[in-house]
Amino acid sequence: MAPNSTNSVDRRTFLKVTGASGLVATAGCIGFGGNSSGGGSDTIVFGQPAALTGQWDFLQPGVSQATDVALQHINDAGGPLDRELELARRDTAVNPQEARSVVTQLIENDDAAAILGLFSSEINPLFDFLQEQATPIITPWPGSSFLDTRGGDKGTPENLDDDGWIWRTVIGDTVHTGGGARRALDQDHDTIGVINGNTEGARSWADGFISAYEEGGGTVAEQVEVSLGQSNYQSALDRLFQSDFSAFAVSIPLEDAITLFSDWADGGYGRQPILSDPLAQDDLAEQVGSDLDGAWAASPGMGGPSYDTFLDAYEQGGDAEINGWTPPAWDAMQVTALAIERAGEATPEAIEQNLGPVSRDGGTEVATFAEGKEALANDEEISYQGAATPVNFTNFGNVFGPVVISVAQGGEFSEQATISAEEVRELVPEDEY
Repeated sequence: MAPNSTNSVDRRTFLKVTGASGLVATAGCIGFGGNSSGGGSDTIVFGQPAALTGQWDFLQPGVSQATDVALQHINDAGGPLDRELELARRDTAVNPQEARSVVTQLIENDDAAAILGLFSSEINPLFDFLQEQATPIITPWPGSSFLDTRGGDKGTPENLDDDGWIWRTVIGDTVHTGGGARRALDQDHDTIGVINGNTEGARSWADGFISAYEEGGGTVAEQVEVSLGQSNYQSALDRLFQSDFSAFAVSIPLEDAITLFSDWADGGYGRQPILSDPLAQDDLAEQVGSDLDGAWAASPGMGGPSYDTFLDAYEQGGDAEINGWTPPAWDAMQVTALAIERAGEATPEAIEQNLGPVSRDGGTEVATFAEGKEALANDEEISYQGAATPVNFTNFGNVFGPVVISVAQGGEFSEQATISAEEVRELVPEDEY
């Protein structure tokens, strides 16, 4: 789908020789036009590492549909710099080693100017490698607190030396696990148990929840970590439920959760289940049945200022179920395309330097690339208002947004309460996220 470009290979070769800091002074003088093998001069490519297979593949259809409709809308509006935008999507199965290979292919073979993906389980172990690529990663996936102070432009968009090159359009675990911990304590669950998988993402959610819960005065009576892919989790449940607590938090992938909660229901263990945000899936409620009624999850909300604009477009693109990562995928496409439009060029360095300026407070508020392109043409500064959150990137490349409490009942999850973005922001110190 994506073209190869000899121009990109030249730029990468140059980058490896000079390093990212060397490009700060010279980026505006480097010319990559001319020899356009495969369409490099007429098209701009975004790369998308994707969970097309693996434990998290049930979340990818909604993200792919949001990305595809955003791509169509951006091109319908003339494209960034009046060039066609293309997307190269490659499967990583959320495997770090595969992700490393895919990122390399997207940058070196597909000529991707930006990467719109990667999970916490991929970013955290590959962080140093990703920094070496000096290509902006704008991702709707990662919740890990590892990224709380490692991404973004540190509030100095003109200076690339202090950048973390990673931006996320979804709220981090620090934010929504804080909302979940607050609800557990408000429900008088002063002591809990925790069971989590042994992946980076599952651990990150558990760590974030426990940190916020204990900060609020709660006590963790027992924490059990399990290997994934087991045919039953009876022994792990036996270990966990030997302790005295009123609620237990669970952070494992969906298929494992279906097995674990079926074992839990069969064993009659009882007590209040608290779910990590990816588990607010109707498949879990349907397959476990009425024993799961009342289980709840605190998830990134979908109440950004432009949610309705996103939804109108999304519903015309297919019938994939919307999940907590779907609107952030739309936002990642829109804000990255706007960064190119403001920069006047589609190099990774120019995108990195303009993501903050097109999203932060000030300027004309815009809901789509089309609105932003028009405003920029009128020499206005812009502030992209997203579908999942307002997007306004912090200095560390993070966003704040609402937290939604979804409760299982009758074989499906439904929203029961919302904690606003303003309330959420009060839970997190400005210099720590």
